Amino acid sequence: MRIIPAIDIIEGKCVRLTKGDYSTKKIYNEDPIEVAKTFEGSSIEYLHLVDLDGAKSKHIVNYKILEQIASKTNLKIDFGGGLKSNEDLHIAFNSGASQITGGSIAVKNPEIFEEWLNKYGSDKIILGADCQDEKIATSGWLEQSDLDIVPFIKSYRDKGIQYVICTDISKDGMLEGPSTKLYKKILTDSTEGTRRLKLIASGGISNMHDINELEALGCDGAIIGKAIYEGRIQLKELEKRLI
Repeated sequence: MRIIPAIDIIEGKCVRLTKGDYSTKKIYNEDPIEVAKTFEGSSIEYLHLVDLDGAKSKHIVNYKILEQIASKTNLKIDFGGGLKSNEDLHIAFNSGASQITGGSIAVKNPEIFEEWLNKYGSDKIILGADCQDEKIATSGWLEQSDLDIVPFIKSYRDKGIQYVICTDISKDGMLEGPSTKLYKKILTDSTEGTRRLKLIASGGISNMHDINELEALGCDGAIIGKAIYEGRIQLKELEKRLI
C-alpha cells in the first residue's frame, strides 16, 4: 500500500485545516520544500500536494511550489486544488506533477474531466471523491452536491478511472480514525469482475493501526497529514514499514 504524506499549501506555506474549514488554518512550516525533502529522506516515495489557494480561487495558484518540490526531490507527486481548465492541467504536468487529482471539475464539468482521462490516461488522472454524509462536496469542500458517493465513483469507474482519492470530510483533521465503513462500502460496491478501483483513503488517520486497517480493507494507498505534523505518527515508523 502506498504511504502518501500530504502537504497543503496556503500562501506558499505548509498548513493543515480541520474539516476543510479555512478559518482553522494552522501553519506547520514556512518551507514546503524542506518538508518534502524530510519525507524523501525517510524513504517516502509519494506526495499528495494540495493547492488550497487554488481550490478557493478555482484555478491553479501554487504551481511554483510544485515545480520546486519536483525539481529538488524524486517524489512522485499527485497534485490537486483548483484544476479547472486545460491550461491548469498543462501547468501542473509541466511543473512536475506525476498525477493530478480532479474533484470539482469531475462534478461540474465532466466533459472536460473525461477529456483529460482520455488524453492523459487513467494512470495520470485521479478522481477526487470527497464527501460529507456520503454526498460529494466541491470547491474546496465549500459546497455540497446532491450526488451520492458510491454511484458517482461507479460512474467514473465505468469511464475508465482507476485511482480514486476519497476523504470523509467529517473525519478530516480530527485524528479520530479513518472512515473504514465508507471505504469498505466503496470497495465492495465498486468492484465488478476484474475491474477493481485503486482507492486511496484520506482523512482521520491517527496512528499505525489505522494504516494497517486500511491496508487490510484493500485500500491502495493512505494519505497522512495531521498525524505526522502533530507527532502521532513518526516518520521513523513509516520508514520502518517501507523498508
